[in-house]
Amino acid sequence: MLSRIAESLFWIGRYIERSDGTARILDVHLQLLLEDPWIEEDLACRSLLALMGSEVPGPERELTRQDVLATLAVDRTHPASIAYSLGAARENARRAREIVSTELWECLNTTRAKMPRKVAAEKTHEFFGWVRERAALAVGIVESGTSRDEAWHFFNLGRSLEQADMTARLLATRSLTEASGPSWTTILRSCGAYETYLRTYRGVPSARNAAEFLLLDRLFPRSIIFSVSRAEESLRAIEPRNDRVGVTDNAQRLLGQIRSQLEYRPIMDILHELPKHMDSVQDATSTASEAIRTRYFPTNAAPSWTGENT
Repeated sequence: MLSRIAESLFWIGRYIERSDGTARILDVHLQLLLEDPWIEEDLACRSLLALMGSEVPGPERELTRQDVLATLAVDRTHPASIAYSLGAARENARRAREIVSTELWECLNTTRAKMPRKVAAEKTHEFFGWVRERAALAVGIVESGTSRDEAWHFFNLGRSLEQADMTARLLATRSLTEASGPSWTTILRSCGAYETYLRTYRGVPSARNAAEFLLLDRLFPRSIIFSVSRAEESLRAIEPRNDRVGVTDNAQRLLGQIRSQLEYRPIMDILHELPKHMDSVQDATSTASEAIRTRYFPTNAAPSWTGENT
């Protein structure tokens, strides 16, 4: 497969998942600002912008939820925004038009065309729901209509890395606003994990069980362990190992290390230092992405967003 095509498929997967993950994080936190009068809005908005890798304005300017919405949702030039991600996914699909299916192209093209330039405060939840639905449609088209060849594996690889990164960011938001942060029930719902969690643990979400589910569950698709393991599987499928000892691929090595660190550490140890461990996951996915770029896409600069160490 041409390096150009592989790179486009990889970033289509990442950008689709990035738009979905950003919508979920913003939906949780902007709704929380409306419902909890005790949260200091300026501090919460600054923390959220920093978490999403966006530049934070100086202290002389007081931030509101509308500022966050304008920056991270509808700004078409801001690398961390939903609008930018949807536009970039469409542009990468155009570059790989000879291999991207007509259905996927039409889905991304229509989504980009219907992306609003402004969202009214009372319609934010509806807008985020629309973004999640469009992302799910694009992923569904690929999953149901693409052979499990190299094209699918590069798409799946990008999507898996971004999903691990976004779940780590969502878990890190638990400590954004101290005691007024989102409840574990809210975080589970934002991941679409609440009903699955109840079937698994059969009880009201506790910090330990909810964190364990989103971090370590090997069967839930949005857990960090599931996403990292799926990325490793795609890397092995793209280039099967023929060495007798060790792992020579740097991206596989990085992902295997972060997976082992999470799997073999007691969950309470992780929970006590959750932001630190989630930073480690984000660093690992970013470094693995750079290793993949160096190995498979050596001719072009990697598309990046603010805060990503590429």
